[in-house]
Amino acid sequence: MLLTYSLSDRNGLPLYEYLYRCIRSDILSGRLTAGEQMPSKRLLAAHLKISVVTVETAYAQLIAEGYLNSVEKRGYFVADGIVSKNAAPAPAAALHSLGKAPQKLQPGSVPRSAPSLTGEAADTAAPCLLDLTANEIASDRFPFSVWSRLMRNVISERHTRLLERIPGMGVYELRKAIADYLYELRGMTVEPEQILIGAGTEYLYQLLIQLLGRDSVYAMENPGYRKPQQIYEAHRVRYRPIKMDEQGISMRLLRESDANIVHISPAHHYPTGTVMSIGRRRELLAWAAEQPGRYILEDEYDSEFRFSGKPIPPLFSVDTQGCVVYMNTFSKCISPSIRISYLILPQPLLARFEETLSFYSCTVPSFEQYTLARFIEDGYLLKHINRTKNQYRLVRDELIALMEQSPIAPRIHIREEDAGLHFLMQLDTERPDAEIQALAGRLGVRLQPLSDFLFAPESGYEHTFVVNYSSLSREGIKKAGEVLLSLPEFA
Repeated sequence: MLLTYSLSDRNGLPLYEYLYRCIRSDILSGRLTAGEQMPSKRLLAAHLKISVVTVETAYAQLIAEGYLNSVEKRGYFVADGIVSKNAAPAPAAALHSLGKAPQKLQPGSVPRSAPSLTGEAADTAAPCLLDLTANEIASDRFPFSVWSRLMRNVISERHTRLLERIPGMGVYELRKAIADYLYELRGMTVEPEQILIGAGTEYLYQLLIQLLGRDSVYAMENPGYRKPQQIYEAHRVRYRPIKMDEQGISMRLLRESDANIVHISPAHHYPTGTVMSIGRRRELLAWAAEQPGRYILEDEYDSEFRFSGKPIPPLFSVDTQGCVVYMNTFSKCISPSIRISYLILPQPLLARFEETLSFYSCTVPSFEQYTLARFIEDGYLLKHINRTKNQYRLVRDELIALMEQSPIAPRIHIREEDAGLHFLMQLDTERPDAEIQALAGRLGVRLQPLSDFLFAPESGYEHTFVVNYSSLSREGIKKAGEVLLSLPEFA
């Protein structure tokens, strides 16, 4: 079937985005049904009198969000499970939540710490020349001059207010700046009163445990980031590792569990890099709406850094039942040392928080909050994200290029490199992960296997390593080039 759309009245949207929205709307309305084959890129481009690149870009975004599947040598097909009788329909406004694309944000998350080499690997490791486990931010990327000027302005303009008591939810100016930022870049309609500011995601996790009740059972993606697990264990909260598939967390296993809270990173999962499909998102929302007391914790820890297509719409923006808690941080897009994270509470939980936990004081000093508010309001945050995104892309491309020049290039398969600040490197080898890790350590290269992130044993994750590159400079990569080029065969 050929698709016909009027492309003249786009309200200023780029052509590819308007086409993407038109096709997405037809899929959500059922006009395009599951399994239906889409026109080829060239055929649709010729029919609509637009470039093949425009159609290709629109299709790529639809694939990334799970609306379409690409089948090699056959074409493009509408994905299954998108229009569901059980899923709550998305409001019309939510269908346009991509807005004018950001280039966007982070562990609302949490700085990922990398374990050091132990045992034989540590004993024989050379001085580290290339650390691919560190999930930090290079200091030369921090906008020191802008930040220091804004700090001086805050002291000059708000010196008396800096001594006033801070509202428990945080300084209003910052909460308003965050709400405006999310509306502009993510299409999220959020009231400043829904936003809770906290000093780091770990603190916010602890508040959520108290808010949702210690008798709640948390489902966690397996593999996954270990910090939440450690916090749940420290608070003696029960959790259930749930296996993932190519679309995200397994709904079958989630339903078989006794969990009533699910903790996920649907826009870009760490460490697998999986982007949760639209069908799986709707299944999750339907699951949460089935019983009172079910909630989804949506952690968008590095969603600003997407290098292909547009940022994925958050679950929070299509939640009509008030069951999604949105979490984010400025650790990735600015610096972990800023220690400013935030929660967005749906209205039912906001009322509960005000009733039971409003006695807590805000843990972030007003000075930092006013400075960050100005950083956002004056447009510096978006400029900083765009600039660092380009820098990260260069670092990523150079690192991958060096890997492709190494002696083991035929054995390397790079995956999930189009978003976030890490990618996966799969090796064709029979050697155990620990042995590969030790061999790399002797050459001054730190690697961390994907299997390290498993909460419970699962097969299929062997011989794959998580490559973090956010802390690398281009100069540092060049210095390490000789090391990569001298890597032995990992047969």
